[in-house]
Amino acid sequence: MIFRQLFDPESSTYSYLIGDKSSGAALLIDSVLERTDQTLQLIKQLNLNLTLAIDTHTHADHVTGLGALRDATGCKTMMGRESLANCLSNTFVDGDHLKVGNLRIEVIYSPGHTDDSYSFYLHESQSENNQPMLFSGDTLLIRGTGRTDFQNGSAEDQYNSLFNRLLKLPDNTLVYPAHDYKGWMVSSISEEKRHNPRLQVNSRDEYIALMDGLDLPNPKMMDIAVPANQSCGDIV
Repeated sequence: MIFRQLFDPESSTYSYLIGDKSSGAALLIDSVLERTDQTLQLIKQLNLNLTLAIDTHTHADHVTGLGALRDATGCKTMMGRESLANCLSNTFVDGDHLKVGNLRIEVIYSPGHTDDSYSFYLHESQSENNQPMLFSGDTLLIRGTGRTDFQNGSAEDQYNSLFNRLLKLPDNTLVYPAHDYKGWMVSSISEEKRHNPRLQVNSRDEYIALMDGLDLPNPKMMDIAVPANQSCGDIV
């Protein structure tokens, strides 16, 4: 397995390139339009063939590179079935497995931040360091969780996604979020259970009250990013 974590400093977005060594097939998670040329250069340098590009959800803080990557490489583009994007090759649902060469990545529906939020799980037998890997989008962040106050978000749904799905994964699972604003790059399920302040609640209602009280401003690119991302990054 070939694995690279990429970063866009403007939106504090992480993108993830996952490649199968034996076949050269590669997957990109949560691309950023402005980083397309850099990403394509890396894919070429690593002798990979991008076969699939996916987004964990409809982002509101940056424009996706799905369309640009598709046009440059011919890769397939996918998002969750709940997405309103009108430009996808196909959609996935909970329990699907995405095949990238010999790699199989499990799809986990994890709504709450948005109603089209998904996470992706790579079992330890296929990871580069024999530890499971979770690409958690904006559902589970490092020492935080994604806001739930727009795009059909729901604190109740997010509580269920966290406590009934993601936090039930093995404790040694490495957590790779879609964003980080403090310089953290990776965590683990065990670490987040112990140290994530938003997970130190005693009930669903307590979590809902916590999230409902955040009162956060809208992302500055929201009015541009959301419609553009529903067209795979085509800015009208």
